[in-house]
Amino acid sequence: MGRRRKGDAVSGWINLDKPYDLTSTHAVSRVRRVFNAQKAGHAGTLDPLATGVLPIALGEATKTVPFLMDADKTYRFTIAWGRTTATFDREGAVLAESDARPTPEQVEAILPRFVGEISQVPPAYSAIKVAGERAYDLARAGETVELEPRMVVIHEARVVAAPDADHVVLEIECGKGTYVRALVRDIAETLGACGHVSELRRTRVGAFTEDSAVTLESLEDFGHKARQSEALLPVETALDDIPALAVTQEDAFRLKQGRSIVLVPRQVEAVKARLKPGSRTVSAMSDGTMVALCEMRAGRLEPSRVFHLEKSGDHTDVDYGRT
Repeated sequence: MGRRRKGDAVSGWINLDKPYDLTSTHAVSRVRRVFNAQKAGHAGTLDPLATGVLPIALGEATKTVPFLMDADKTYRFTIAWGRTTATFDREGAVLAESDARPTPEQVEAILPRFVGEISQVPPAYSAIKVAGERAYDLARAGETVELEPRMVVIHEARVVAAPDADHVVLEIECGKGTYVRALVRDIAETLGACGHVSELRRTRVGAFTEDSAVTLESLEDFGHKARQSEALLPVETALDDIPALAVTQEDAFRLKQGRSIVLVPRQVEAVKARLKPGSRTVSAMSDGTMVALCEMRAGRLEPSRVFHLEKSGDHTDVDYGRT
């Protein structure tokens, strides 16, 4: 028999408003301590100097992290003109300086070049691995880091404010893998200016938005589990674009055993109408509780990830008594 994990069997998502100057890993550790959770992870790293939405998965919710990693994101950031730094943010060593101060209208005019599927070279100071080492570790050690360009998608880009001649504030909606610091580098180069990111905030990851995000301080001040659970979102929150299908208790039992179930024609048609193009993934629900993530093939649901959850009061607990 396997050794029981330390901590409480709590499952769900925390929509954390990550504070400035804290790594994503440390943020996860602090949230995990608040809930005394057995297992935790996050969906999408935020730089220490960035703030905003950092979805943190506890317990069974960690099984849905890959789906949220693929979700679209929204960023709001400030470009400070005049200096280019090694890290393309305000903490890096200054590499170049310029008196050029592009106007908001000039920035707006070139933004269409950066919308759609574009090729982007990630910054050397990034978590990408090069020969088994993190690029930022190599860069900090003084090595020259050359990263291959990759295709990313930016759905929208717009200027939202211009506090003064030295700063302009932009907002973008983008797909996974987009580096704001690289975008700012490329915008500045296109305009013949020097610039870097002086502020960066993520305002949305999939269904998680800054309007409903909670701070670490509020979580740590709650003090007892009843109030902490108010901030805990259901496991399926990360699956907002995946169609849900209600199944019987008998079918739920089969899925939890790793066995497939047969759908009737009307169920197949209803699911097909809601599937994203190229996707077969369906979430099976029983009595309002997540049972499994499944692939629909030839009129059957085949479980790919099984969840052992039970409703308990107003929050969801993991049920380790069943297999």
